[in-house]
Amino acid sequence: MSSQRKGNAALLPEKKRYFDPRTGFMMVKVLPGEHYVTADPVEAIVTVLGSCVAACIRDPETGIGGMNHFMLPGDINTSSAGSAMRYGHFAMEVLINEILKTGCPRNRLEIKVFGGASVMGAANQVGHKNAEFVLDYLKNEGLSIAAQDLVGTHARRIQYSPISGKVERLILRRKQDDVVFKDETKFAGKIKDTASKAGTVELFD
Repeated sequence: MSSQRKGNAALLPEKKRYFDPRTGFMMVKVLPGEHYVTADPVEAIVTVLGSCVAACIRDPETGIGGMNHFMLPGDINTSSAGSAMRYGHFAMEVLINEILKTGCPRNRLEIKVFGGASVMGAANQVGHKNAEFVLDYLKNEGLSIAAQDLVGTHARRIQYSPISGKVERLILRRKQDDVVFKDETKFAGKIKDTASKAGTVELFD
């Protein structure tokens, strides 16, 4: 059965995939605003998180799983909180629903969450808000968390193997934090612009 398992790697540009000789896995890189689900036992998913949050979710019985990478746009304490949090809800629901469609019951989902750091001393504490959001979301959905590594002051590199559920976390240091901070600031600008143009359009059912 395992030899027939395939991910959706064909949908990804080649630059997002690379072979890691250390692990023997084909790595699939997930960028901000993306998600990826795989059924391939020799694929692992990798991302780098600063203020953003990633959820690693799988069916432990089949080993099918994936990762998302998201950030809430703007200040979620304002009157636009509902609109802003749609982005987090969308990221979580898309990933969860893709795994449920494979036949995994909700109560079997194994969920691990990472990120939400205050990279470069971000004054708006967006990382903490992202972390609070994902914890609240899972609590409200009645979904338990198998592991978490949230907030802090440094960026993280997360490598996730859905077949085993193993997560390797590497804490990055200041020079790398600066690169992550710049990338996430650019991404935040894009989603703020998208949010301002979205009006009342729903992002999911």
